[in-house]
Amino acid sequence: MSAQSRLRVGIIGAGPVGVILGQALAGAGHLVVGISTVTAKNVERANAILPGVPLLDVPAILANSDLVLLAIPAEQIESSVTGWAELGLWRSGQIAVHTAAEFGVKILLPAVQQGVIPLAIHPAMRFTGTSLDLMRIREAFFAITAPPVAMPIAEALVIEMGGEPLQVAEANRAKYAEAIEVASSFSAMVINQAIGILADIDIPGARDVLGPLVRSSVEHALADGYRPFNPDDISNDPMGI
Repeated sequence: MSAQSRLRVGIIGAGPVGVILGQALAGAGHLVVGISTVTAKNVERANAILPGVPLLDVPAILANSDLVLLAIPAEQIESSVTGWAELGLWRSGQIAVHTAAEFGVKILLPAVQQGVIPLAIHPAMRFTGTSLDLMRIREAFFAITAPPVAMPIAEALVIEMGGEPLQVAEANRAKYAEAIEVASSFSAMVINQAIGILADIDIPGARDVLGPLVRSSVEHALADGYRPFNPDDISNDPMGI
């Protein structure tokens, strides 16, 4: 994108993903014109991460933005986009971006029918809602789905934010989301359980004890790549001896 194509960005949803991606877009030179959120916690986060950006209602966001970032729960996207379309709030030529892993751009169809350019951009990382996330973005891939004519826009936005674009076809979004969920939730659950077990036997600094093991195990698994899972591979030789 050239200097002449800076965008006015409106954010709907001020959770960790919304404010951090908003901060990344602002750092790339785009103008964040407003944030729409309702919870006190999210208002506090928005004021801390994006100070000076006004809190606006959804109609004002849609009226004043070239790019609308939908950083809301996945189950709310379809009903929200449809409702705003029925109210005639979308504008032709506007860009709508959602951040849900499991959906491509079909979920944005009611907005597309009013001339909106649809993009699905999902950062494959865990967000903390702090400036630390901006550093992690530079190591993260962003799954992007878009109509062919709009794919360069999605790629440019991801690169501007510091991430690496990864094209995922509409039909493959559900499988992509499954992989992301398995990698993030299952690993967190297992590590939490291991910390609890060590705490039960009064091992001091359980997180410090497990840290090197977990990191080396993940690196080893990534180096090995995919292979059909055999529980005996772990139970018989958990330490790789």
